[in-house]
Amino acid sequence: MMSISSKEDGSERRLARRVFTRIEVDINNDDHFLFAYITDLSETGIFVSTNKPEPAGSLLQLRFSAPSGGPSLEIEGEVIWTNELRPGDSSSINPGMGIRFVEMTGEKRRMLNSLVTKMALLNPEDNPESEPSGD
Repeated sequence: MMSISSKEDGSERRLARRVFTRIEVDINNDDHFLFAYITDLSETGIFVSTNKPEPAGSLLQLRFSAPSGGPSLEIEGEVIWTNELRPGDSSSINPGMGIRFVEMTGEKRRMLNSLVTKMALLNPEDNPESEPSGD
């Protein structure tokens, strides 16, 4: 989810492993409530597929759990980047927002790490980037 450009050639390097998934997420900010799907999950953040992403810098309350059930995770996140829906533009194929988790407790971090590991093991063929990249 979160990436840095740490090579001079501009290639992307991941700080944490990520898995591709489809998890329902409830998103709440002070103004409104949004139901959407997480399509990319890591220990540091998520990509939420939505035609109406919140502006970069927005703080959001996120609530989601594993597709198979279990306890819900309630985590605060900050929108780091957006991909706006641009009707008629053929490059606008994946609208949504990249969200970085902020201020996670140790217990929430353990629950999230467990969820990422579980999702990577359940669908290894769908997650070619499920292993962390080296730094």
